Amino acid sequence: MENLRTIFTDFPLEVLIIWFLLTGFLWWFMNRELGKWKSKSTELLNRIKFLEGELDACRKTRISVSVDSGATTGQTAGFAGTSVANVTLPPPVKDDLKIVEGIGPKIEELFNKAGIYTFAQLAETPVSKMKEILDKAGSRFHIHDPTTWADQSSLARDGKWDELKKWQDELYKGRL
Repeated sequence: MENLRTIFTDFPLEVLIIWFLLTGFLWWFMNRELGKWKSKSTELLNRIKFLEGELDACRKTRISVSVDSGATTGQTAGFAGTSVANVTLPPPVKDDLKIVEGIGPKIEELFNKAGIYTFAQLAETPVSKMKEILDKAGSRFHIHDPTTWADQSSLARDGKWDELKKWQDELYKGRL
């Protein structure tokens, strides 16, 4: 008992104060960091709940779609065992047909409606078919001459951009 009394009476007060300050600071710092982790955890849990709700809603509204593209006509992609009438979907990658000299936004839109989305498709389209698409669109498109469009698009399809640019410099609005 006497040993305890000497420890408490002879113990330096400064060391005790520093020890309490350090302990208090560590307690404060740990609580602050723990609060940050708790709020981040709550935020992530709420995000997970939201995304699970979105996923459930998506699963409830699944439908099957018929894909109609040149080689796969009549094939059906079914998801939920139900069927929907044939739907024509554009290919996953659309080329910018406006690169072809003589084709503007409106003509590109006409070709897209006719199922022509890529340089390859345009290169394979006969001039008579292009002219038919333009004629159906009205008189304002009659002045356009699609005779070089297939050749230009074949150069674009093959990635021969320098040759295409050189040829386009010689053309006037898509005409020779």
